Amino acid sequence: QVHLVESGGGSVQAGGSLRLSCAASEDISRTTNCMGWFRQAPGKEREQIAAIYTANDRSFYADSVKGRFTISQDNAQNTVYLQMNNLKAEDSAMYYCAAGMYDGSWFPPQTYQYRYWGQGTQVTVSS
Repeated sequence: QVHLVESGGGSVQAGGSLRLSCAASEDISRTTNCMGWFRQAPGKEREQIAAIYTANDRSFYADSVKGRFTISQDNAQNTVYLQMNNLKAEDSAMYYCAAGMYDGSWFPPQTYQYRYWGQGTQVTVSS
């Protein structure tokens, strides 16, 4: 069974940075071609904030994080990263990574198209 494990979360002051990692327990390149980062704050819906199409590094960012967050991948390590800079209090949430299949239509894939999910890592930003 495939596992995605996030790490790198923690507490930071506003303006600070964190780098999240998401490692797959095995090579999932045959069944997935897109990695996404989602977040969910208490009382709010889960939102997709970044995604990367592993075939050509095409990326997506939600408006709320554009210019501050960067998604990248290391295929050799089956790992995807989320570099988060200039963090704000409103970035506080549980962050999840997911792996799915981009079928060439709408990018990024919809939530239901992500097959594998991690357990999440907490990010807390104090103002």
